[in-house]
Amino acid sequence: MTQIVVSPQAQRDVNQAIAGLGLPSDTWARVARSLRVLETFPRAGRALEGRWVPARFILGPWPWLILLYIYDEPSDRVHVVAAHDGRAATSPRP
Repeated sequence: MTQIVVSPQAQRDVNQAIAGLGLPSDTWARVARSLRVLETFPRAGRALEGRWVPARFILGPWPWLILLYIYDEPSDRVHVVAAHDGRAATSPRP
């Protein structure tokens, strides 16, 4: 089973979204459920292009929350590198 590693930056991003957007207290549990699919299917997310290569993304737990990750096949680890509000103009686009 693929190991999921959440980077400090992704942790900050989610914590800032919780504080800034008033997300519910179970947000981290919801994020964990969204990431769970990557344990079995680490390439489930869509690949990004351009400056975002080799990142992939999945949505969740809300359709506007983009969870960016990089799959390291040799170590069988998914590194969640950032979380973005997909409604923002600066969010990565496929």
